[in-house]
Amino acid sequence: MKNLDKRFLLSLMSLLLANFILSSEVNIYTSRHYDADDELYEKFTKNTGIKVNIISGSGSALMERLKAEGKNSPGDVFFTVDAGNLSRFQKEGFLQAISSQKIKSIVPKELRGPNDEWVAIAKRARVVFYNPDKVSPEEIKNITYEDLASDKWRKRIAIRSSSNMYNQSLVASLISNNGIEETEAWAKRFVRNFARSPQGNDRAQILAVANGLADIAIANSYYIGVMLSGRGGQEQYEAAQRVRVAFPNQLNRGTHVNISGGGILKYAPNKSNAERFLEFLLSEEAQKHIVNNTFEYSVLNNVEPNSAIAQFGSFISDQTSVADFGKFNPDAVRLMDRVGWR
Repeated sequence: MKNLDKRFLLSLMSLLLANFILSSEVNIYTSRHYDADDELYEKFTKNTGIKVNIISGSGSALMERLKAEGKNSPGDVFFTVDAGNLSRFQKEGFLQAISSQKIKSIVPKELRGPNDEWVAIAKRARVVFYNPDKVSPEEIKNITYEDLASDKWRKRIAIRSSSNMYNQSLVASLISNNGIEETEAWAKRFVRNFARSPQGNDRAQILAVANGLADIAIANSYYIGVMLSGRGGQEQYEAAQRVRVAFPNQLNRGTHVNISGGGILKYAPNKSNAERFLEFLLSEEAQKHIVNNTFEYSVLNNVEPNSAIAQFGSFISDQTSVADFGKFNPDAVRLMDRVGWR
């Protein structure tokens, strides 16, 4: 009988150990492709003992995969760029509310999704890059996004295509603040000011300004940090030194800010680990790592931007809820199509 009890206890202990091992992991579906993020995951494992399994791909590909996996998905966290992507995935019912009070106390309401189903991990501003040899101080002083439709910028602006989510979120934020009719009237004039047909990524817009193909460009702030770091090669490094940064709308609502963010998947098998993972990403240690390696802005007020970004100065951020970027995304896409923004 004693041997039977002993065997039972050993079996029970083995089962409990197996369950513990299975629960000591978190599965991250991420569209962020930064080597620096891998270092973060290693730090999280070192701090918590929780193994991080990474499934990477484009945001759209990962969303399709998660839809196909359904209830059988091993995914715990969806980690991606742009509030519009997170909002779209939430609307389709693939995220769940975050219950961690620690996360909600750290992340301001305007940087969280509806029902707290996703939160910002880092911020990126959509700013104006300009060539100081082509743009006078008077022209760039106190510039607003609305000013970009002015005739003075005719054939002088470089920007990505309308299919780019960053641009869709910018237009969605304008709809949120100014309404559809006013934003459409603005967009009709804005597209006439393009120096060339929209093409390339954000860095291509900065290069266009540096190389005299346009006088100003609209792109995300962190790209200039990447270029100045030398990671993009000598050409990009030299181009970045020839441009300057202006933060729009500093006399009213502030500069448009988008995010990198994460949400817990609806069928997450390791929800508690997923919340611990998001809590870690919002820690001072992780936020310092992010700003110094991906050149984004921190969600924490006490974490300063990397010096490559800080040299362009501080700015007032638009407090428009990032959830609105998803809410008004369909309107933004249709509007951009109507005005001929290709």
